Amino acid sequence: MDNVISGSKEQKAYHIRRITDIVKESLEILPPINGYENMSLVPLEVAVKPLIPFLPDIENYVCIVKQRCQRPPVDRLSNDESASIMLYAMGWKPLNQCLYVVLNKTL
Repeated sequence: MDNVISGSKEQKAYHIRRITDIVKESLEILPPINGYENMSLVPLEVAVKPLIPFLPDIENYVCIVKQRCQRPPVDRLSNDESASIMLYAMGWKPLNQCLYVVLNKTL
């Protein structure tokens, strides 16, 4: 997909934006999210289904990160676990529709 952020100049701007967006963080102390540890693990493709109304292209990005995580990860995570971290950290255009931006705004 052409919307994935790439290129050294664009990547630098993206990384600077990721570091400096901390000023948007609330200083409010939030309670922990409970109960998720009791839920069964599902494939990443299934896990993102509820996000489609908010992030219509998320399934395309799942395909991208799953292709990038085809080898067994060295960190003992499953391919889906590694891909989910990559999906969260990945930037795409428009930036306000990146997974991390939407999730952080929601939380």
